[in-house]
Parts: sequence; C-alpha cells; structure tokens
Amino acid sequence: MEFVDILFVGVIIVSVLLSITLHEAMHAYTSHWLGDDTAYLQGRLSLNPIKHIDPFLTILMPVMLFLIGAPILGAAKPVPFNPARLRYDEFGAAMVAFAGPLTNLVLAAVGGLFIRLFAEAATPILVDSMVLFVFVNIGFFVFNMIPFPPLDGSRVLYAVAPDGLRRIMSIIESYGLLGFLVFFVLFFNVIAPWLGTIIQAIAQFFLGSIL
Repeated sequence: MEFVDILFVGVIIVSVLLSITLHEAMHAYTSHWLGDDTAYLQGRLSLNPIKHIDPFLTILMPVMLFLIGAPILGAAKPVPFNPARLRYDEFGAAMVAFAGPLTNLVLAAVGGLFIRLFAEAATPILVDSMVLFVFVNIGFFVFNMIPFPPLDGSRVLYAVAPDGLRRIMSIIESYGLLGFLVFFVLFFNVIAPWLGTIIQAIAQFFLGSIL
C-alpha cells in the first residue's frame, strides 16, 4: 500500500471518529433535551469517541468499503433512549433519530463550503482529505436514513407508519443488529448502487465542480 493510500486510510479513520461521535452525541443531547435521561445515565451524553464506537461498524467497515472502492458507510453503538419519556411521543423519537444523520449532513455541508472557499489556496492533499470527510458524512447520513430497523431512518418512518407496518418493524427491531446485518449482506449488491447514486448526487450538490 502506497503512502498516500495509508494517509487517506488515516483520514477516513479520523473523519469517522469525529463524525460518528458528533452523530451519537446529538442523539443523546436531543433525547435529554426532550426529557429522557437514559443516555445521560449510561454515559452517552459525551463527546468521547470511546463511548460511541463499534469496532466493526465504526472502524473496520468504512475502511474496508473505502479500500474496495464501495460507498463509505458506517454506524456506531446505538444511543439508548426511552420513547415513553420523550415529549411529543413518536415524533419526539423521530426527532432523536433524525438528529444524528442531520448532524452528518451539516458536517458534509460545512466541509463542502470549506472546499469551495479555500480549494485554490489549499494543497491537493488537504482538498482530497476534505473531500473524503464530506463523503464520509454523506455516507453516514444516507446509510443511517435507510428505513430498516434499527437504523435511524426506521425510527423516523415509524412516526408516520400505519399500525401494521409498525408491528412488522417492531418484530425486525427485536432481532437488533443481527437482523440488519442479515438484510445488509443479502441485499448489499441491490442497495449499494442506489446508495452510491444518492451519495454522489448529494456530494455533487455540496462540492460542485470539485468533483
């Protein structure tokens, strides 16, 4: 592996740690703001990455996908919260869920703005590193908004779903991460091109001619 590749793997890891920490912290802060102290009591109201990372989903999976040229996707340990203690019922839960991906979208927008403003003055490696940062955050946004339990998108969908669909989603969610991993492995070749297209479209919007 060449030095530049090693450098960009390092950029991916740093970007992932920063992005996923802020993602999960915003879940925790939003749930606390809405009246639930579950995340606080379990130490997740924190900007410490160690509190939030999952070794496979947070580190290994994004790096592996980057190395094979696939869309950079990832997640962390879910922040616990009690929907019954939140204001606004299911819409409160949807707000908690959406706070994480929205944070990643904002980080991507900030990174894109930085590139647009300073690309000409910055070194090519810095620009490429910031582009990776933008793609990491867009990837996290798109991946976590998949409406399949236990991803954030499923909780947003749950707020407006009919009762029948809610029951199905609750059954799937009872299997936890295992249910999603089975879904992801079985349908990766189907969903990956769609995810890649969406990620590329959002990146084009944020980065413009840089791409």
